[in-house]
Amino acid sequence: MSALPVVAILGRPNVGKSSLFNRLAGRRLAIVDDTPGVTRDRKEVEAEIAGRPVLLVDTAGLEEAAPETLFGRMRASSEAALERADVAVFVVDARAGITPSDRAFANWLRRARRPVILVANKAEGRGGAAAAMEAFELGLGEPIAVSAEHGDGIMGLMLAIGEHLPELPPEEEDEGEEGAEKPLRLAILGRPNAGKSTLLNQLLGEERMITGPEPGLTRDAVSAMWHDAVGPVRLVDTAGMRKRARVTQKLEELSVASSIAALREAEVVVLVLDALLGLEEQDIRIARLAEREGRAVVIALNKWDAVEDRAAAKAALDDVLEASLSQLRGIEVVPLSAATGRGVDRLMPAVRRTHERWNRRVGTGALNRWFGTMLERHQPPLVDGRRLKLRYATMPKARPPTLVIFGTRAELLPQDYRRYLLNGFREEFDMPGVPIRLQLRGTENPYAEEE
Repeated sequence: MSALPVVAILGRPNVGKSSLFNRLAGRRLAIVDDTPGVTRDRKEVEAEIAGRPVLLVDTAGLEEAAPETLFGRMRASSEAALERADVAVFVVDARAGITPSDRAFANWLRRARRPVILVANKAEGRGGAAAAMEAFELGLGEPIAVSAEHGDGIMGLMLAIGEHLPELPPEEEDEGEEGAEKPLRLAILGRPNAGKSTLLNQLLGEERMITGPEPGLTRDAVSAMWHDAVGPVRLVDTAGMRKRARVTQKLEELSVASSIAALREAEVVVLVLDALLGLEEQDIRIARLAEREGRAVVIALNKWDAVEDRAAAKAALDDVLEASLSQLRGIEVVPLSAATGRGVDRLMPAVRRTHERWNRRVGTGALNRWFGTMLERHQPPLVDGRRLKLRYATMPKARPPTLVIFGTRAELLPQDYRRYLLNGFREEFDMPGVPIRLQLRGTENPYAEEE
């Protein structure tokens, strides 16, 4: 077994490196405080990112200082971390904006001949993503907007790190099937007592998790490796997620935080519902959280054997899904009984289908033929008396499928036309039940004022 790939987190003091380190590690390891310079030594931990084990390194804040001073020695320690890093994560503060120090260290990183992922931290809220775009000027590629404090954008960062990790050496790739094929990461979420642990036991074929009528038996996210008919799966059972107002004890707060962390590391989320209760507000919140994080979702409608009027129950569920989860239109629903095993065999095929859609890429030619048809059917609207000109579309990434549309003043496109494009894209390319990202890139018309 070769040494683990090294992921080093760098940046000037107080941009949130240690908070990000804790978030990526999945637990609180580094002290976090608003005082600059709290981290003075490198902190290292083995972590799993994008399904790969890595050595995650938190570094001291980068500062211009004489070598013999404390800050000079802290910088030398950070430079040593970069020397052995396979991937550098360069963190800037989106709220504070780009500083001269950021620019200086960005120049240094460009010369380091290492893959560098630019992260704009503290980008929570409506204006956060817009503020993060200022980091484009550093010349390190498109910044990834995150909030290490709130967990926003962390899954996207993990996937970006995974894409830059070095390939496994041949001897590790040849260590059998498990070494050659990455497992599908699947998290089982839901309210307390919906039957999550019973479902995991049924899938594994063993009593791995303690189950019972008492809600809240599972207090931490517990993972298990397993194989379905297609390949390896990393299953994670989580603590039940109650409404925030009902989460009062510190232990339960930590349990919910662990469940959210499991959601963010997953590729597909199975939302377990109690069929006798239907889709309640907290279930909708969990599904929306999964959608915001870009995770694919499948609904397991548990305790289906106890439902008397199944047609009415299914119709009620469909109505709530259409009204409250339109952003996951076409989501797959699998009625089952985790206790008896009836219907459980249909769950993983639904998960695999959803995972395939979530991974799907559409070629530029097919995408723009569809885009042209959509524009012909309904031309873009007038904004401030002038019609928006949408020129072409690309799909730069999947996981989740991401559609980027370019055009003059494209960023002003109204919400109803955005929904029109998203629904058309979902239908044309058969992507029900997965979140789809729409990004708009506008270009100013230099002759607009003359016109």
